[in-house]
Amino acid sequence: MKPIWNSLLLSLNAVLFSTGTSIVLAEPVTNSSPSAIVVPVEGEAIQPEVSATPQSKQPASTQEIVDKLNAAAKLSPEEIARQQKLIEADRLYLGGQFAAAEKLYREVKAPFTTGSADVVQRPPAIVDPAQLPPAGKVYWREAEAAFQHKVASRMMVPLRLLVEQYPEFILGHLRLAEALQKFDHHKEAIAVLERAVTLYPEQPDLVKAKVTALAQSKQWMEASLAARQFALLRSANAQHTNEFIELADTHLERYQKHLRAELTGNTIANVLTGALGYALTGNLLGPFSAVQTTAMLLRGESAVGESVANQAREQLEIVTDKAVVDYVNEIGQRLAQVAGRNDFKYEFYVVLDKDLNAFALPGGKVFINAGAITSAQSEAELAGLLAHELAHTVLSHGFQLVAEGNLVANVTQFFPYGGTVANLVSLNYSREMEQQADVLGTRLLASTGYAADGLRNLMVTLQKEETKTPFTWLSSHPATSDRIRYLESIIQRHGYNRYAYEGVARHNEIKQRIEKLLQAKQSERKKHQR
Repeated sequence: MKPIWNSLLLSLNAVLFSTGTSIVLAEPVTNSSPSAIVVPVEGEAIQPEVSATPQSKQPASTQEIVDKLNAAAKLSPEEIARQQKLIEADRLYLGGQFAAAEKLYREVKAPFTTGSADVVQRPPAIVDPAQLPPAGKVYWREAEAAFQHKVASRMMVPLRLLVEQYPEFILGHLRLAEALQKFDHHKEAIAVLERAVTLYPEQPDLVKAKVTALAQSKQWMEASLAARQFALLRSANAQHTNEFIELADTHLERYQKHLRAELTGNTIANVLTGALGYALTGNLLGPFSAVQTTAMLLRGESAVGESVANQAREQLEIVTDKAVVDYVNEIGQRLAQVAGRNDFKYEFYVVLDKDLNAFALPGGKVFINAGAITSAQSEAELAGLLAHELAHTVLSHGFQLVAEGNLVANVTQFFPYGGTVANLVSLNYSREMEQQADVLGTRLLASTGYAADGLRNLMVTLQKEETKTPFTWLSSHPATSDRIRYLESIIQRHGYNRYAYEGVARHNEIKQRIEKLLQAKQSERKKHQR
């Protein structure tokens, strides 16, 4: 973690460079859970050091920094005062003065008002039959006796009553699914386990049973996704995380092996793969056949993402300004370090476009528009957007769309007759996928020391503006008000720290650079129109 925090420190020092003030940061201490942040007690933090400065030059105040950063922004006095407090809070936070920083963060952050009401209260899971009420014990005893003697007529009724009346009893779901599978009712068994996992998503035995049932039905891609999503989203145990990642990789390999077997020999497979590689790097305007899509899947997530990213880089106007590129890449790589997928080469690109758009491709390729940077009010908000898109990639959502034949259709429609992919946004992700990306994205924020409400605050910012200007990025997502509500629930339920680093000063500097780049582009366009 030290390089990450040192980079944050250097960022703030760059803003304060002209003042002669520097900060030395104590490295935060974290516990084993990625969903919680534990920092040193305030007394153990290294206090800021003040370097020697000419007597004729007094260190600039935070207010002077704010005035400098917002000279061209035309902010209201209230907004400037808020930024002043956030910049001072960031300085204190990076200096290890966490209590003082939290006090300032709390002064400018209103309490949540909607999240706690959305937390669904379910009975705690029961894994021991002895903890069942008397009626439940009777159902369980009858079902077990019938199960041992393989009497289906006597088994199903008590098991169904058991899971209906006592859904918190985990063994009931497992036994019902097992019984259904014994009598070749595989689809119903999967449905039972899916309902159980929805109710108790953190129970590894339920998820493992679901993965096994999917694999037995030869739904290897679905089995792989279920295992990986549990490992990244739900597992609080390192052993379980590793176990489910291994399951995910195993079933993904089985899926690809099955695809190879569907082709008529390795020679044809190789020819098709090579032809597809040419198509992807040459022209995306034409539709893809089912065989080509199959060949794409054989190449794997990273190869698919790289192929489409090559085309995107050719047709989009990519920002090359070093300060902007380094800023976005630094945030993205910091998040990628805790994302749980080390098999990807993560790359982050900024598209010189004023619209708020962002999209992620399989294999760790993330594109955001310049307008996304200018819409975000802090580094934590931008990190929230990047974390959301990164979550799509590490949860294999894009690759799942490839398997379903949707990604290719989505990508091709955003290359119309030589145009750009300025409107390539969210590749028809399902509502469940979007919520999963919000959940994991918020967890990534909290795990890297950013304010955990970064994505939530970005949604609040956009909600205020979308009545004036509809944002394409939001059009295919759940309603903004709904997202704010369940993001607040996620933060409250997991105890994520929303009074952590915001990163306002540096973000304002980058926004100014972006705005100049956009203005230059607009001027150049007007010049060519004359």
